[in-house]
Amino acid sequence: MKKFLKALLIVILVLVIAVAGLLGWLTATEFRPGPVETLSLRTDDASGALETGRAMEILSWNVGYAGLGAESDFFMDGGKNSRSADKTTVERYLQGIEKTIQGYDLVLLQEVDTDSSRSYGIDQAAALQSGDSVHALNYSCPFVPIPLPPIGKVNSGLLTISQADISEASRISLPCPFSWPLRIANLKRCLLVSRIGVEGTDRELVLVNLHLEAYDDGEGKLAQTQQLRAFLQEEYEKGNWVIAGGDFNQVFPGSLEVYPNTHPELWAVGALDESALPGQDWQFACDSAHPSCRLLNQPYDPADMVNTQYYVIDGFIISPNVHLSLVETLDLGFENSDHNPVHLMVTLE
Repeated sequence: MKKFLKALLIVILVLVIAVAGLLGWLTATEFRPGPVETLSLRTDDASGALETGRAMEILSWNVGYAGLGAESDFFMDGGKNSRSADKTTVERYLQGIEKTIQGYDLVLLQEVDTDSSRSYGIDQAAALQSGDSVHALNYSCPFVPIPLPPIGKVNSGLLTISQADISEASRISLPCPFSWPLRIANLKRCLLVSRIGVEGTDRELVLVNLHLEAYDDGEGKLAQTQQLRAFLQEEYEKGNWVIAGGDFNQVFPGSLEVYPNTHPELWAVGALDESALPGQDWQFACDSAHPSCRLLNQPYDPADMVNTQYYVIDGFIISPNVHLSLVETLDLGFENSDHNPVHLMVTLE
């Protein structure tokens, strides 16, 4: 009995030392971005400035690191898995994503990996690049230890692609709602701000790519939305055109009536309202004719009306000097991502 207790204590001691060592290493290597960071651009035949009076085609899409297509589920949504089944699946999803984003003037993508275990080390930002592009990390950790098997190394973030010249791009940190130790292997959300010149003016289109908090108690989403609103208003007051798009992780007004949340125990989604808009004549641009996101509690099965949960959490906020002609969610059947892309057509007035 004494030998057994001694062996048990040794095992417990080894486990405690291992956990303490892991936490110490992750703390020492924690991703700690500054409040504002200038980002480097990848350039490839972008064509000058934008123009007033000309319709622009914009696409926003959370591509789920090319790992969350129709065959996928995810442990944080009540599913089982933390990554795609194999590299071939990731490559297939990525090819579908690349094909879909062709032909747009501006593309805002979220959850784009550059060097992650979950997407088999594929540099997705490089694979999807065209024109001018810029990538901002919002998740960087050498080893995410949960679940079992662990997610492993993650380097992921926002990718903006422009067929016009981006003059400057920056990463603006958003409040992180998590404290140590949850914070060290968690996302560090941000705004990816791209500035694009407009022909014949000294003003800019300020294009904001975003992916707000998902699995918090709601306070993180609120604080991040408030910072976003203040930034948008500040840029508009300078005389700029302002478009913010991405995954808000909050349902747009009116969409709960179309897609009621019947699984709040799996994910209690937040809700946007008019207080998120910076001021009068600003508007949300979203489309509830098709869902923009599905819950990843199981592989996609549209015939299963009981367990298949939809949301409209992807869309845009546009300033009063941007004329909205069209917004539509493209129903792609969640083939290559757990989100559907949102297509926007606007004109700078």
